[in-house]
Amino acid sequence: MTILSSSLSRIKPSPTIAVTQKARELKEKGVDVISLGAGEPDFDTPDNVKNAAIQAINNGETKYTAVDGTPKLKEAIINKFKRENGLAFTKDQINVGAGGKQVIFNAILSTINPGDEVLIPAPYWVSYPDIVLLAGGVPKIVVCSEKDKFKITPNKIKDNLTDKTKWIILNSPSNPTGSCYSKNEIDSIADLLKDYPKVMIMSDDIYEHVVYDNFKFYTIAQNKSVTERTLTINGVSKSYSMTGWRIGYAGGPKELIKAMAKIQSQSTTNPSSISQAAAVEALNGDQSFIKERSDAFKERRDFVVTELNKIPEIECINPEGAFYVFPSCKGCLGKSHNELGDIKTDTDFVSKLLESTGVAVVQGSAFGLEGFFRISYATSMQNLEKAVKRISEFCSKLS
Repeated sequence: MTILSSSLSRIKPSPTIAVTQKARELKEKGVDVISLGAGEPDFDTPDNVKNAAIQAINNGETKYTAVDGTPKLKEAIINKFKRENGLAFTKDQINVGAGGKQVIFNAILSTINPGDEVLIPAPYWVSYPDIVLLAGGVPKIVVCSEKDKFKITPNKIKDNLTDKTKWIILNSPSNPTGSCYSKNEIDSIADLLKDYPKVMIMSDDIYEHVVYDNFKFYTIAQNKSVTERTLTINGVSKSYSMTGWRIGYAGGPKELIKAMAKIQSQSTTNPSSISQAAAVEALNGDQSFIKERSDAFKERRDFVVTELNKIPEIECINPEGAFYVFPSCKGCLGKSHNELGDIKTDTDFVSKLLESTGVAVVQGSAFGLEGFFRISYATSMQNLEKAVKRISEFCSKLS
């Protein structure tokens, strides 16, 4: 007899969280671990944001709020969308959840019927397919090639659309690759989707402010031909170093937003009232630090890409955004480590790398593409210097 739901068999634990937990456990045992698995900025939450939270506590703002966000936070989100993206929303078109993941979960659970398909470009953020599976849908994985910088093309979308397609998910800048879609690329996708009016578009813009080399961010809802059926998702976790505060949000069609609030009303109810007050200050307050931090991430990216490409067995594309690189470890597969044995898969590569050197990264197969691995460079230059040196030394022991 089992007490567990059969739906659990459709999903697996998050690989990125598993790697982070494994690194944490090794550190507690005294192992010198450099964890490059978590997608979490190493910068602190800005002081003005922390102070706003403290003030909210002192003001007694510690009660239940509206299920899907306070009026003040919804107004701040509306202003953000208008100011930065040229998008016009009303309060009944805004949903606030306990992190971007909950917002995505609410949207999928609100719309998916058994058998409905969701187009997911691979490499993908690890949770997209499992959220679809848990809702009873079918994740349709579309593998994107390295020559296209891991981005989906209109032709690939067209080849995979069916009468069962409910959603397509776009993530730019991308986790795990750091790839960004240009305005021309986004518009070409929108032009195609004009002919498929029943397909909803989910745009995950959580890394919007982490871009480099004068890249100009553009989100697909800005293309008026598909605005009315696009759900634009964002949050304060990455741009404002507020991962633990758990505030994500979305703007989209009223009917969908209402349904998402209904789901949330029977699950978590409102996000933390204190976190919401902090998020108001994050969105309305000084934004100058964002570029400063992005510049620091760029310096780290440049270092990591340059040094990884010096390793004969590793190849690494230079990403335009986020704080990840997604290098190929195919040059290591089929080889053997002189102490740890054969490396047949990218999972072998990352597990033996951790065992041998204490460097924790995530295998590409966790993101839907075998033969790669993801490094988060949201850590100090000192850690990155040590980590890349250890990866190089590890590869030098392969034959």
